[in-house]
Amino acid sequence: MHSKILRSVVAVSVLVATIAAFIYYFVTHPTVRSQLRHTSPETLVLLLLLYGGVVVAVGLTLMATLVLCDIRLNFRESLLLTMYASIINFFGPLQSGPAFRAVYLKQKHGLKLKNYSLATLVYYGFYALFSGLFLLSGLLKWWLLLIIPLVLLGFIWLNYSHSHFLKRLRQLPLRGLGALALATLLQVVLIAIIYYTELRAVDPGVHLTQAIIYTGAANFALFVALTPGAIGFRESFLIFSQRLHHITNSSIVAANIIDRSVYIVLLLILVILIFGTHAQNRLRTKASEDR
Repeated sequence: MHSKILRSVVAVSVLVATIAAFIYYFVTHPTVRSQLRHTSPETLVLLLLLYGGVVVAVGLTLMATLVLCDIRLNFRESLLLTMYASIINFFGPLQSGPAFRAVYLKQKHGLKLKNYSLATLVYYGFYALFSGLFLLSGLLKWWLLLIIPLVLLGFIWLNYSHSHFLKRLRQLPLRGLGALALATLLQVVLIAIIYYTELRAVDPGVHLTQAIIYTGAANFALFVALTPGAIGFRESFLIFSQRLHHITNSSIVAANIIDRSVYIVLLLILVILIFGTHAQNRLRTKASEDR
């Protein structure tokens, strides 16, 4: 209980400090305000559509993850669950979206949490792998980036007999692993396109290669984030990795203001879609029914 309270205090403190830093930076740097003024409505609409694509991609990763657990979830239910969990994850306490998703799947589909934890680790592994390749793309040749995953797979295969964890991985269906890898790659690619669009809106001189490296750095922030949408953590990762992507602080701040704003609008649209159509009733768990 005490650790949860401490974590909540830390999360709120980081969030408040980050918002204060954003406001201070925004007020004292007219370049950021100038960059934001030149963002066209068409760009904002495009970003909304792209983020909608990310929600679909995450829904596909959920379906593929559950295939590894011998559970078949139709696309409509997977998409609805993804939308609902995204809203809870951002506005709820302590990134609670994944916990809600696990509880729902356990109650409605008899999901075994042990299997789901393993499958989720595989998803995070793919996400980290692709993000790491994006981050290193400025340092390594593209042919090396293609070889690295093959070397990792070879290493894992050779160590199957020496690791209980890897033995459990071997029991997962190969078709499900391939589908999960492709869905995760689609998610990361869409995020890269979003970041590239945002960066080009505030700095037309940004190249695609810079945006790819930027995406890799930003994605790793999600693994340590305590705040909604990794606010504060993502910006820190991007500034620390500046020597790799060479994007200025003002462009990072301006692009992230656009990103947060568009994402919040998307979540509000999802709230209207879910509650306006009473779709939340399909996702009601025993805990929520008892309240």
